[in-house]
Amino acid sequence: MNTKLPEDPVNTHRVQIEYCTQCRWLPRASWLAQELLTTFETELTELALKPGTGGVFVVRVDDEVVWDRREQGFPEPTAVKRLVRDRVAPEKSLGHSEK
Repeated sequence: MNTKLPEDPVNTHRVQIEYCTQCRWLPRASWLAQELLTTFETELTELALKPGTGGVFVVRVDDEVVWDRREQGFPEPTAVKRLVRDRVAPEKSLGHSEK
């Protein structure tokens, strides 16, 4: 008997952090992933770390690029949290990160 409920596509949000393996940016990507999962523990249904090359460090929410290191430099966690919040939970307060 399958007791799994179907996912609600409206409330299904996926974040992907693509990072450069050549640059050894896995620790940075992992730390950012931890920050996002802690902040949005009920809003995100998935967070993926995607290995890449060539200096890539890109954050996507539901396949939309919200941060690209090549254009914006390395993100501060609060900046990424705001961008993710605006897409997955606009009503959510980020507390001290808002200031």
